[in-house]
Amino acid sequence: MLVLVILGGYGLLAYLVLPGFWTHYEHQRGLADMPMVTRTGQGIPGDPMNVGLIGDLADVVCAMHAAGWYPADQITLKSSIEIVGSVLLDRPYKDAPVSNLYYLGRREDLAYEKPIGASADRRNHVRYWKVLESGEEKRPVWLGAATEDRGVGVSKYTAAVTHHISPDLDAERALLAADLENAGMVEAKYQVTGIGPTMRATMAAATFITPTAKSGCCGWSRPARSAKGPR
Repeated sequence: MLVLVILGGYGLLAYLVLPGFWTHYEHQRGLADMPMVTRTGQGIPGDPMNVGLIGDLADVVCAMHAAGWYPADQITLKSSIEIVGSVLLDRPYKDAPVSNLYYLGRREDLAYEKPIGASADRRNHVRYWKVLESGEEKRPVWLGAATEDRGVGVSKYTAAVTHHISPDLDAERALLAADLENAGMVEAKYQVTGIGPTMRATMAAATFITPTAKSGCCGWSRPARSAKGPR
């Protein structure tokens, strides 16, 4: 009898209880089978997803603006020259372009940044992709990769000049969430567990935030990218 009780307890623990702790997207089941790491244009693993927003495009744009983050410029010859000048001459460029990363076969829909120092050499930034038209809250779901650029260097994968990011993904996610909360733009927030091994030194969890809808809160209206959403 004791053996049956032990075997029953083991089965309950091993096959029901513990697997429950590894169900990362219990709040957004539509994300369960999606990859959680972005890719470069060459297919190299890029930044992991570590934040989510719930809301339509206007909600996201207004929330990021209120939080003090700037929409990144498009990559053009002019903006490329300006970011080089910013880094070399140590001069401000608060909405410098960010390199394109790809998720589910398309580049980011929106990109935002928050300067750290005097130039674009160091900055906080986040890229967003709209991944679900209607999540558990019956509103669009956006996944984001929030990271801190800590300096310019050479990529160990391609030898190209690029920004190197901080390995502390949790701190960057916490900074973004705090900026949104301090701006009064958070209606609800919940966190899911780590997404598994990534190319970085930490395992990222993901915080999902529902921005507060505030009519007329935006001082500008242009999105940073196409924001076409899922295809």
